Amino acid sequence: MKNEVTPHFKDVLQKYTSALFKDTTLEYFGIKTAKVKEPINVELPGLEIKETRADFIFLLEDGKCVHFEFQTTFNKTVLPRFARYDTRIYDRDKREITTIIVYSADVKKADASLRLGSLTYEPINIMMCEYDGDTVYKELEAKLQSKQELTNTDMLNLIFLPLMKNEIARAELAEKTVEMAKTIEDEAKRKLCEASAVAFADAYLSKEEFKKIWEAIRMNGALAELVNEEVEIKVKETAEKMAIKMIEDNEPIEKIAKYTELDIAMIKKLQKRQLKNKKTT
Repeated sequence: MKNEVTPHFKDVLQKYTSALFKDTTLEYFGIKTAKVKEPINVELPGLEIKETRADFIFLLEDGKCVHFEFQTTFNKTVLPRFARYDTRIYDRDKREITTIIVYSADVKKADASLRLGSLTYEPINIMMCEYDGDTVYKELEAKLQSKQELTNTDMLNLIFLPLMKNEIARAELAEKTVEMAKTIEDEAKRKLCEASAVAFADAYLSKEEFKKIWEAIRMNGALAELVNEEVEIKVKETAEKMAIKMIEDNEPIEKIAKYTELDIAMIKKLQKRQLKNKKTT
């Protein structure tokens, strides 16, 4: 596994994270919605390079979507930035959007809306400073030590624990959260919580803070095996899409092989498939 967190790795982690909410609503945050169906692509075209990716976007069973962002600070650039995200999501998907901004316990106050004359932007603010992380930590620790089964609420508490009000520093608590997830008895819940803890940590920790967790992931064979196979599949799918586009542009096989790193036999197979598709259309 490489030292950097690749977009493909993030995509796979997001898939496991969406399973945390799948077939449930967002009542954990006190929000009434339809059930979560699946994750949506977080890459947003038309934005500046430094802000091309939203944190999480989920499709709901009623056809609407929920856009999640995590913030450890608040300033006057926050709401305009997320409003840009939402307009891009709408332009791309043409779906009604509910935006939820989860503010860590460091943020005690944040604007509820952005008013620009006839335009009003009103996301839902979740203030984690109102959540008692110390109590939640003790309760989870006691449950895990006694090998009790975690409920869905327990699992969400574990994932969001580092964002709550707590005596332990956020970065340190994020590491502890990943370690606690590893001790869950139920294998499915263990994988789900571990992958989700990592995915959410990437959304709210600084790059330097996340490096420590990332190193632990690289050394953890269980989580690595969990996602590496799917990452490889995504990489292959991306390469094949690029190859098909180059085939359509009549690029030579050698050039396609160079840029996609696919072998010649695979490229010829894709060529035959494209030719067959053209004949049937």
